[in-house]
Amino acid sequence: MPLLINREVVEDSWTLIDEENLQQTGDIIVPLALYNEHKAQFEAHSGQVGIKINGDDNLDEVLENLDKFPLVAVDFPAFRDGRGFSIARHLVRAGYKGEIRATGDVGRDRFAYMERCGFTAIQISDEEFTPDMLNAFTEMSNYYQSAADNIRAVYKQ
Repeated sequence: MPLLINREVVEDSWTLIDEENLQQTGDIIVPLALYNEHKAQFEAHSGQVGIKINGDDNLDEVLENLDKFPLVAVDFPAFRDGRGFSIARHLVRAGYKGEIRATGDVGRDRFAYMERCGFTAIQISDEEFTPDMLNAFTEMSNYYQSAADNIRAVYKQ
């Protein structure tokens, strides 16, 4: 899966794990429920441990432990589910300095807003990625919604 960081395709050094591959080495991303279930094991992991969350997870629990996670992956399960934007904004407002990665249904038309809300990385499926997608970040010059970047919406200027 292509990973965009700073509007460029980069190599992904992280591995998403699940119940099937708990013994993975290196830098890992763990779904929050799985992390909570095997917390002692992951806290003793030799590599870095990031977490994957979605709109159904308890964000308060994550916000209380931000310093533990160098990466927070936010899942967009479907196009119509925009809770990931709010999650990224909450992380930024809480002072989170690590990587905020968008995963799941992350269509090209939402890249610029994802970046404005605080996402620092976007993971795209192989089937959907085209090099032309990199132009999506600069296609909009006016914004109609607020975001973590505090750029005023066009109707408020």
